[in-house]
This record gives sequence, C-alpha cells and structure tokens, in this order.
Amino acid sequence: MSGGPILLFDSGIGGLTVLREARVLMPERRFVYVADDAGFPYGVWGEGDLTKRIVTMFEQLISDHEPAQCVIACNTASTLVLEPLRTAFPDMPFVGTVPAIKPASERTRSGLVSVLATPGTVRRAYTRDLIQSFAAQCHVRLVGSEYLAGLAEAYIRGDPVKHRQILAEIEPCFVEQDGQKTDIVVLACTHYPFLANQFRRLAPWPVDWLDPAEAIAKRAQSLLAPQDAVSEEPDIAVFTSNEPDFAVRRLLNGFGLALAPMRH
Repeated sequence: MSGGPILLFDSGIGGLTVLREARVLMPERRFVYVADDAGFPYGVWGEGDLTKRIVTMFEQLISDHEPAQCVIACNTASTLVLEPLRTAFPDMPFVGTVPAIKPASERTRSGLVSVLATPGTVRRAYTRDLIQSFAAQCHVRLVGSEYLAGLAEAYIRGDPVKHRQILAEIEPCFVEQDGQKTDIVVLACTHYPFLANQFRRLAPWPVDWLDPAEAIAKRAQSLLAPQDAVSEEPDIAVFTSNEPDFAVRRLLNGFGLALAPMRH
C-alpha cells in the first residue's frame, strides 16, 4: 500500500482545507477525498453509533482504495474514533485532527485562549485531557457551536449566510479578564477556516485564528516515505450520499477532484 493514495476523510467538505495544504507539501501524491455527507453533522451523533458507522465505513474504504495512509480531517471524529480505527486496522497509518491547544498555549500572550469547536468535540474527554496536559497555565474557554459547521457548508456552497448568524456563534470566544483579552481562538473544526475572513471582519478585536490544516498535512507527510514517481491517476472525491449538489460539484471541480461513486 506504500504507493497507494492518501485518503482524507471528513463529515463534509471542511477537510478540503487540509487537502489544500497536503497537496502543497506532497504534490507527487494521489488523494482520495471522502465526505460522509450522509452522516453530517457529526456533532449530533451518539458516540457509540458514530464509532460503529465510521469503523464500518473504513472497512469498505480501505478495501476499495488501498490507501498508503488515512487522514481523519475532522476533529469530532478524531477525538472519538482514532483509537478504534487503529485497533481495527493495525497495519494502516492514521493521522488525526485534534484541537491545536498545545501550540495555542505556547503562543498566547494574554493567557486567554478559546477553542471553537462542535459540541461533540467540546464534550470529549480527549479535549479536556489536552487542556490539562498542555494548557493548564492558561484560561481556556471551550465554545461548542451547534450551527457553525452548517453555516460554513452553506457559505462554501454560495448560499446566503447572515453576519449576525456567524457573530452569534463566535462571540462567546471573546473573553476579557483582569485587564487581558482573548488573543487566540483555536479553530477546532476543519470547516471553520472557510469562514476565517468573515471571523476577522466580525471579531470584537483582533485575535490569532489558529488553523490546524498545515500542521495536519506536515504530520501526514512525516509518516510517509518519499515517493519518486508522480501519480498519474486523478484525485477523486467520494460522497456517501452519492448526491452532492451543483455548488459542491463546482467546488470539487475547483479543487481538481473527479467525483466517484461510493459503493454500497
């Protein structure tokens, strides 16, 4: 499988932010992008049901595409199913996406950091363990947004998204305490960077919006041996619904992704 593609998996189209960075670092590689849009959004799933869904899905995906590596470009899925996936497929390298709490704690000057995530990521013990391990000296506010991933998907499709809807989701990230203000907001969902320009315009004051995409791509690259020959096969996108709408198809074309069916 060492010459196989890199499989990037997300609940929707947010993982395209990771694909963009991975292509810059590994232009010789072929990519298979998988969007579980039939299961979107993951934040509302029960843990047991979501784990079973994703592990079962990967049995088929690994069989169909024989990837060299799988990247879980979704915080909600990574904080829940990375270990079950590694147990179920011990020969497959998995790279996860976890909230960038460690780098945030190293960069903050005010000591006030917010983590903007889905409710599922906020609930996970994994996220709280990251705070305890790497940011105990900081005041970390966890903000679980129920609607922001959906707003990002709508924005990417070109649907109208009102500024007040976005502002309502990001406003809780901004904290003033003892004369200090939040100076870093961790974007703990791969959908959110698509709205980064909107965030900057609407923010009560300037902050560093920490996008994990580049770090994920670098980690993925570090686990792979260099590939001399450039892949001649096209990069593809697989949607579990098999029915992405016209706006998404146009977006995939812009990313140079050919749509392929999900086998059932």
